[in-house]
Formats: sequence, C-alpha cells, structure tokens
Amino acid sequence: MSSERLISKPMRDPASLTAPTFSMPTNACDAHCHAFGPAAQYGSVTEPHYTLPDGDVRQLAAMADTLGIARMIVVQPSYYGTDNRCTVAALAALGERARGVAMVADDVSDTELEHLNAAGVRALRLDLFLRAEWPTAKIIEYIEHTRARIARFGWHLQFYSPGRVVRDLLPFLRGFDADFVIDHMGYMLEKDGLTGGDFDRLLDVIGQGRGWLKLSAPYRLTTDPTYAAVAPTARAIVAAAPQRCIWGSDWPHIPEGGRDTGALLNALAVWAPDEAVRNQILVDNPARLFGFGL
Repeated sequence: MSSERLISKPMRDPASLTAPTFSMPTNACDAHCHAFGPAAQYGSVTEPHYTLPDGDVRQLAAMADTLGIARMIVVQPSYYGTDNRCTVAALAALGERARGVAMVADDVSDTELEHLNAAGVRALRLDLFLRAEWPTAKIIEYIEHTRARIARFGWHLQFYSPGRVVRDLLPFLRGFDADFVIDHMGYMLEKDGLTGGDFDRLLDVIGQGRGWLKLSAPYRLTTDPTYAAVAPTARAIVAAAPQRCIWGSDWPHIPEGGRDTGALLNALAVWAPDEAVRNQILVDNPARLFGFGL
C-alpha cells in the first residue's frame, strides 16, 4: 500500500443517492461498511493511510435508510487499528439491525473478546496488508492462532489482504475448517501479477470449502467509473458460489466520500440479475453468516 496519506472527501448527501433499480428485499444487508467518530473522542493509529473520513453512524444510518438497507455489518477500519471503541459505539447506536467485525491485538484478553461478543461482534478482521511481507507459513500460524482464540464464540475470520497473499494461502484455505471471508472479491489485481488461473483456483476453494467472498469496493479493482470492467469477475463469483457471497458498499468509500452508494448497489443487479439469487446475497447469506434471524 502507498505511504501517501489520502485526503478523505466530504460525504455525499443521502438525498442525492441513485435509487435502487430493483425491488429491495426485506432485511437487505450491507455487509461491509465503516463508522467514524470525532477525533476528540477516538484517536487514530500513529500513521493512518487516510485522514479522518466524514462518515459517522448517523450518516451511515441515513444512507442505509435511503436505499432500503435494513441491516449493516460495521467493519473495524484500519484507521483505528485494534481500538474498537468507535465500532462498538456504532453497534450500540444501530441496535439489532447491526453486527460488527473487530480487529484485535495478538494478546487480546478473553475479557475483551467477551465484551466484543456482547456488543454484537461476530468476526475478526485480519489485516494481511500489514503482514504481506511475512512468509506464508507465519501468516498461516497467525490465522490458526486467531481462529483458536475465537472458536468458542462461533465467530468467523475476515481477510483484508492483497491478492498475492490470497493466492499463496489457497492451498491452506482449501482445507481450513472454519468459516472465512475474503474482502473485495479477492483483490486479485493483474498489475500485482495475479492471473486468471489464480482467480479460478480461488473460486474452486470458495466453492468447495468454507470460504466466502465479499462483492464490495469495485473501485478498488478498476478505475472504470461504471464498474463494467469488474462485472465479469463479480458474475463469475456469483455463478460459482451464490450461497457464499455477500454484498457490501464499503461506505464511506475512503477517500471518495462523494461516491454514489446507490450506483454501487445497482451494480449488484448487473452481477446477479436473477432476483432469487440477488436476494440470497442480500438477505439469506449475511443472515446465516452473522446470526441475524431470517
């Protein structure tokens, strides 16, 4: 990742979002969004990759309500590192319509894990960008250690990872006996040396094992403002494992707060044109993964 600090831009007014082009199902879920609080209340890591975004929990709820999104998964952003207070506060404000994904230190206490579980956290996010230069064996050891710590809660793991690390982990993940989610369609960028064969192997692992893929952040995979360049990748994921994909907005779209979240939602209609499959991605899959009632 670049060492240059990105400047977060103001958030788009929810009233200006493009309306969904399809009928939103009851209990639709945004499975990847973030919440940020005032700098005076929540401090960032020492060297964040971006400035504090304009995206608090009230703005998040307004976006969701405008688009007909009933449920949200609030994911701990790298901006706060392993200080989950802002995410926990967002879960408290959103109540039963939200679940959380936390980030913790390797030596996190059992008491803190219990606190996060009670707050609505249902997964841990592993930042493999920070560990991208580790040997694969060390990353696997880290994953196994984390899995052991959360097993009693029934949580799953989420991997925020460059595609080359995902590729190198595929032999291990094929037999991994716990649920795991890979962010942003696997982040398999051609410019980073990833190939179509690597992506096919990823789909095979997801289809045969306990992995999930997140249909999120197409703008991280292409500069095409219509996201058309990402459509073949997203369609292939949906075709290979419709029961193991979830959709996320990646709100507040750091650093481009002015992005149209409605247009991102409507991309799902292109990737999953069948209503039953789309509703599975928006409702059934996240309900099963995060413990919502159907």
